Amino acid sequence: QVQLVEFGGGLVQAGGSLRLSCAASGRTFSSIAMGWFRQAPGKEREFVSAISWGGGNTNYADSVKGRFTISRDNAKNTVYLQMNSLKPEDTAVYYCAAGHRSWVQTRTADFVSWGQGTQVTVSS
Repeated sequence: QVQLVEFGGGLVQAGGSLRLSCAASGRTFSSIAMGWFRQAPGKEREFVSAISWGGGNTNYADSVKGRFTISRDNAKNTVYLQMNSLKPEDTAVYYCAAGHRSWVQTRTADFVSWGQGTQVTVSS
């Protein structure tokens, strides 16, 4: 099973940028889809973005489309989420997740391994 550790969260002003990184352990990383989810206080965990095994296909939630970019480096076993033009409503704990298939998935139930989460706070 893939183990995941997120980095890069923090406090940023509205309009600013952050880049989240997720380091994965395990030999299967390069063959599986990866995703990012987030959970704000009092809300359910929601899909943010996902990327296929080779990076050729991506998917984004409508709320982040055009502002966030997901990418991966299979040589480094790392997936990234570049977040630009951040808004206060982006404030949440962000989770990296590993799927059990190679193609893009978007449902929470499609992901089998989760990181511990990293806090992103956007001030107005």
